[in-house]
Amino acid sequence: MACFVVPGAEAIVVTAAYLVAKKAEQKIASPNLANENKFENNEVGITWSKRLSWLLGLLWGGVILLAFEHFWHGEVVPFPPFLTAMASPEDTAEMLSEMSTVGVSMAVTVTAVWGVICAVAEAKVKKIKKSLAKKEA
Repeated sequence: MACFVVPGAEAIVVTAAYLVAKKAEQKIASPNLANENKFENNEVGITWSKRLSWLLGLLWGGVILLAFEHFWHGEVVPFPPFLTAMASPEDTAEMLSEMSTVGVSMAVTVTAVWGVICAVAEAKVKKIKKSLAKKEA
């Protein structure tokens, strides 16, 4: 019914965090870029904004797909109250129960998968750094 609302709320919060992280990274990088367009610190790594962009892709993709699926089955309508489960108090209670079980479990699962993706990517970066250090020595 409305299980996509919980990951949607998480996606909104992560979008705000992404924008803050992106702005902070640009603020840090801009003085270095002014110096002949070269970074003074050649540190290789994955930025937080890049990691958060991966999570955003997972969350927004799932939310859009689920919203379309619920629209297709008539559970979401283009007129108020938008969610057909809000038509009666009994249906609203069932919808809130579904949101607190299915919606939360979906959001937690997607975030956990993102955590694994970040861990694997970080391990790859460390491996590359190690091999580059061996080549330089």
